[in-house]
Amino acid sequence: QVQLVESGGGLVQPGGSLRLSCAASGIIFRFYTWGWYRQAPGNKRELVAAITSSGSTTYADSVKGRFTISRDNSKTTVYLQMISLQPTDTAVYYCNTAGRIGPNDGYWGQGTQVTVSS
Repeated sequence: QVQLVESGGGLVQPGGSLRLSCAASGIIFRFYTWGWYRQAPGNKRELVAAITSSGSTTYADSVKGRFTISRDNSKTTVYLQMISLQPTDTAVYYCNTAGRIGPNDGYWGQGTQVTVSS
């Protein structure tokens, strides 16, 4: 079955940086558009970045210019480089499929907590 394992979260001060990783297995990784989603307490899960199979990227306005999504098909891993982090970026971050098919409810992993606080 498909397994997605997110890692790289942590506690960081405002203005700091983190790099998240999502290792995928059980799926033909290179065929899919992948996305990073986040969910803050009391909020709906939102898509913050996506990368297509050809490498095209899109970002939510709230993270544009600060977050960079990338993928390594040979490692079946998708990354999210985050800089200039703000307290409003505090959330649990997840990866999942994206694009036309959207996220698959059966694929959600445990996520990785990002906390931005001084």
